[in-house]
Amino acid sequence: MTESEAAIRRGPAGSAAEVFVTFLKLGLTSFGGPIAHLGYFRDEVVVRRRWIDEAGYADLVALCQFLPGPASSQVGFALGLLRGGPLGALAAWAAFTLPSALVLLAFAYGAALFQGPVGSGVIHGLKVVAVAVVAQAVWGMARTLAPDRERAGIAVAAVLAVVFVGGSAGQIGAIVLGGLAGLWVCRGTPFTTVGHLAFPVSRGTAAICLLAYGVLLAGLPILATALDAQGLKLFDAFYRAGSLVFGGGHVVLPLLQTEVVDPGWVTNDAFLAGYGAAQAVPGPLFTFAAYLGAVMQPAPNGVPGASIALAAVFLPGFLLVVGALPFWDTFRAHPRGQAAMRGANAAVVGILGAALYDPVWTSAVRGPRDFALALTAFLLLVAWKAPPWLVVAFAAAGGVALALIG
Repeated sequence: MTESEAAIRRGPAGSAAEVFVTFLKLGLTSFGGPIAHLGYFRDEVVVRRRWIDEAGYADLVALCQFLPGPASSQVGFALGLLRGGPLGALAAWAAFTLPSALVLLAFAYGAALFQGPVGSGVIHGLKVVAVAVVAQAVWGMARTLAPDRERAGIAVAAVLAVVFVGGSAGQIGAIVLGGLAGLWVCRGTPFTTVGHLAFPVSRGTAAICLLAYGVLLAGLPILATALDAQGLKLFDAFYRAGSLVFGGGHVVLPLLQTEVVDPGWVTNDAFLAGYGAAQAVPGPLFTFAAYLGAVMQPAPNGVPGASIALAAVFLPGFLLVVGALPFWDTFRAHPRGQAAMRGANAAVVGILGAALYDPVWTSAVRGPRDFALALTAFLLLVAWKAPPWLVVAFAAAGGVALALIG
């Protein structure tokens, strides 16, 4: 047994309370998006606390980046599972997620107070900063996930699929076709394996989680339609969005926009204002779901709606990571599986690129002044490496200034 494998095989060696305290600190301080979160996790649990070694952590990160879902939250969930068992996994998720979810829930309740030139300027500034944030995400993901002609072509094809088909059908079709195209054009791209991943999860438990993931994905739409229950429709919408997020938290934007704006549950202005506010809080971007669940019309909304949306959007990613743990070593050895995932990841670049134009750009940029504010925010993020919360504050102040000068 290697040193890495031995470190991972130690199993639960701490308590759920210890895991909660550790991840609460991370949930309160982890600004900067999923890549930054992974750096914070490494410092806390690999360097300081030695819950897992470097090789084991790198392999866990590779698995979670490969799967759909919020990669940093999945890594945190798995680390909690390693340290404290199932209760530790839930403690890690709750502690890392609740700080930002509660802030966004408070914003949802206070958003109605933003009236007049100052209030409307803040809301508009949050919509403009969403342009800069999504543009940064498209730029970074394109360089990583579509760096060559073949994958860039898949990304462009995904844009066409979203534009001409539209809705969730276009987005799902783009991912499926991207995976199929990857089987053909991405076979020669090298993939490096690291160590051996061994968590205390049996193959039987993993199979049950994978079965639950598939049954919920296929069965929730049927059940929600048959019962005509808005609570089930809400859970289904957020579960489906969480099931299809490849490539980073920002990809959830177009998926959620399709699920909640298109049927009229949330206005586009409220959607983009909440998305902008989500950039200013620590923790996972998926907590944007709490805001959407709270401002949703019709009921359930408020705290019940936020709770349903938050649980639903995270659940598929956690089912997948538990389901994949015992099978990861076998699957990643198959070149075809890796090629398909490279194609699917390239497709999500195109999906997010299409969302950058509509609804983000078309709803926020109303003239040259808005464009100048969005460009400045983008440069602050990309060239100056300014922290996202500071860029959000700058854009909100800029929105107020533009509103006051008319």
